Amino acid sequence: MGSSGDRASAGDHFVYIVECGDGTYYTGYTTDVERRVAEHNDGTAARGRRPVTLVHVEAHDSQSAAMQREYAIKQLRRATKEQLIQKNA
Repeated sequence: MGSSGDRASAGDHFVYIVECGDGTYYTGYTTDVERRVAEHNDGTAARGRRPVTLVHVEAHDSQSAAMQREYAIKQLRRATKEQLIQKNA
């Protein structure tokens, strides 16, 4: 944590991809991957697409970098997302 206590540490910003129960991919940003995946599966997110399975995670040093990467991944075609997932499996 930063000295002010309200900042995440370097590498505490994550971009993740989950595969939804209907076969689609969802890409998101979080500071807590386990909590976020649990929210998806508990019904507080991705309603109607459960269960979700975590298939890819990237750590970034800042929220800005992570959110830029999230946006970039969301622009990719499905086949390219699948290549990214396989490359890092």
